[in-house]
Amino acid sequence: MTQTLRAVQTLSDAFDRMHSGMKGDMSMNASDLATLRMLTIRETRGQMVSPHDVATHLRISTASTTKLIDRLVASGHLERRPHPSDGRARVVVLTDKSRREFFQHFGAHLGAMRDTAAQFDDAQLATVASFMEQLTEAISTDD
Repeated sequence: MTQTLRAVQTLSDAFDRMHSGMKGDMSMNASDLATLRMLTIRETRGQMVSPHDVATHLRISTASTTKLIDRLVASGHLERRPHPSDGRARVVVLTDKSRREFFQHFGAHLGAMRDTAAQFDDAQLATVASFMEQLTEAISTDD
């Protein structure tokens, strides 16, 4: 178990370094990049994201969220759109520019992750996925 937890720490450190490099490459701060990552993940799941969702995810105030979204809209990375079923609400979505830039910087890493995963069979990957999902849930509880 100690070896596994050390591997998790090492992976976490590698992700930190990767994200730091992406921040610099994309001229963004940590919150900007975290917002793009969140939206990318939620988009692949077919989930809409409201400004409130961003605030909750980043644990920042709604005022700070408004400034962050304004900045990302001004830079061409996000758009505000009406919620499809609630005309009073708004959602934020990635622009094509944002997707291109994000995947330009993340694509090589994603390819390396896929190549690594291809070395394992489905049963092994299912075990790893279960461990990672449970670990994510364990550390994602509200304080």
